[in-house]
Amino acid sequence: MSARDNILGRVRRSLGVSGGDAQRRAAVVSRLAEAKSGLIPARGQLPREERIEVFAKYAEKYGATIARVGSIEHLPQEVSRYLKSNNLPASIRMGEDPLLKDARFESEPMLTVISGASDGTDVAGVSHARGAVAESGTLVLASGPNNPVTINFLPEHHIVAVRAADVGASLEEAFAGITATYGKGEMPRTVNFVTGPSRSGDIEQKIIMGAHGPRALHIVIIG
Repeated sequence: MSARDNILGRVRRSLGVSGGDAQRRAAVVSRLAEAKSGLIPARGQLPREERIEVFAKYAEKYGATIARVGSIEHLPQEVSRYLKSNNLPASIRMGEDPLLKDARFESEPMLTVISGASDGTDVAGVSHARGAVAESGTLVLASGPNNPVTINFLPEHHIVAVRAADVGASLEEAFAGITATYGKGEMPRTVNFVTGPSRSGDIEQKIIMGAHGPRALHIVIIG
C-alpha cells in the first residue's frame, strides 16, 4: 500500500466510509442530489415588487444609479439619456445578446453602437445581466460571446439592463438561476457578481472611484 492509499484509507475510516469505489461514488452522488438549502434571511424572501425596491435601495447605496423602463424597446432611449446627462459621447460598446438586439438601438440614429469585446478605449458599455440579488443590490453577469466580460470592467461607464422578472431575492436564488439556465457541465467560464461601481480605499483611506473597473454603474430595470 502506498503512502497515498494509507492516508486516504485513514480519512475514509475517520468518516465512517466503507465499501468499494462504486459504493463511495453512489454516496457522493446521493449527497449532491439531496443537498439541503441554507437558511435565507427575511429580506431574501420577498414578493417580486418588494424585491425590486430592495434591490434598487441597496444598488443606490453602493453608488449605482437606477432607471426603470416599461419594455426593452425603451432601453435605447434611456441609454441615450444617460450619455447626454453625463456629457458623454453618443457611443457604446455592446455584445450580441439577444435581449439587447431586441431593443433595436437603430431607433436612436445619433447613437453609435460598436459590437464585440471592449478594447479598453470605450467610454461606455452596455451589458445584459442574467439576474440580480435584491438582498445586496448585486448584478449577476455571465460571460460569453453575447456579453463579453471585458465590457464589465474596461469602459468607465457600465450600463446594465436586467429584467424585473430576473431580480431574485437571495444569492442562493441567483446561483440556482445560473444552474437552471446553463445546466451542469455547461456553466459559463466566468460569472461576475457586481455591486456598485469599482472603488478602492487603499491609498490614505480615501475612496477612489474606478480603481479596478468602471467608475459609474447605471442599472436599467426592464418591465
